[in-house]
Amino acid sequence: MEMFLHEFMQRAFIAGTLIAILAPLFGLFVILRRQSLIADTLAHISLAGVAVGFTIGVNPTLTTIAVVVLGGLTIEVMRSFFKTYSELSIAILMSGGLAVALVLTSFNGGNSTASISQYLFGSIVTIDAESVFWLLGLAIVAVTLYLLFRRHMYVLTFDEDTAYTSGLNTRLISMVFSVLTGLAVAIMMPIVGALLVSSLMILPSAIAIKWVKSFDFAIILSIVMGLIGVYSGLTMSYQVGSPPGASITIVLIVMFIISMIVRTIWLRSKGRKYK
Repeated sequence: MEMFLHEFMQRAFIAGTLIAILAPLFGLFVILRRQSLIADTLAHISLAGVAVGFTIGVNPTLTTIAVVVLGGLTIEVMRSFFKTYSELSIAILMSGGLAVALVLTSFNGGNSTASISQYLFGSIVTIDAESVFWLLGLAIVAVTLYLLFRRHMYVLTFDEDTAYTSGLNTRLISMVFSVLTGLAVAIMMPIVGALLVSSLMILPSAIAIKWVKSFDFAIILSIVMGLIGVYSGLTMSYQVGSPPGASITIVLIVMFIISMIVRTIWLRSKGRKYK
């Protein structure tokens, strides 16, 4: 196809493939742990990291990673203080991250506003080779850790008390998971944008968990749905000139709606009530 003759589109599809593999590994666990908004929270926190980088004249990627890692650890610490109301940590840090970003931007006289806007919306077609290598490295780490510790995460996700009594260090595992999720958000944000990064984590997994009961099959189906959404969105973006991140998100939302309609019809045809 014509679009593959362009080097920027080749990099976009490579990055999109890595993101489609990477995002569901975190997204499924996030959904099952009732923390679907954690990606949005970390994205807001990462904006503060970007603003810090522009304020002190340091590479925003480095400051974003540092701030997001700190944010992920803070979420886990606050969860231990508000066990009954664990969503409070997400709400507080989400608003706090955005507030810090806006304040630091105002201190710069608005000079960094345009640059921060690039991180808000992202652009997968302008990705460079360095970002692709960052994604590749994180994808390798995430897949390796999933293969090694998926049973531990499975137990921790569904019953944290049982995991603790079984001898698992639930606090450490949760912190490592939050940190890795934060790194994933920080690396994906310049590509798909802070406003859309959570859609790539949540929507493919949300489709998958309605169709399969096996944990491993849910991961596989999530990745397949993510790949279909990314490839279709990038193709749509190239053909009609729409923003890549927004195009991918729209495709995933349409896929989600179609999936729910098909599932409802299928269940009713078998005489079962849709739940």
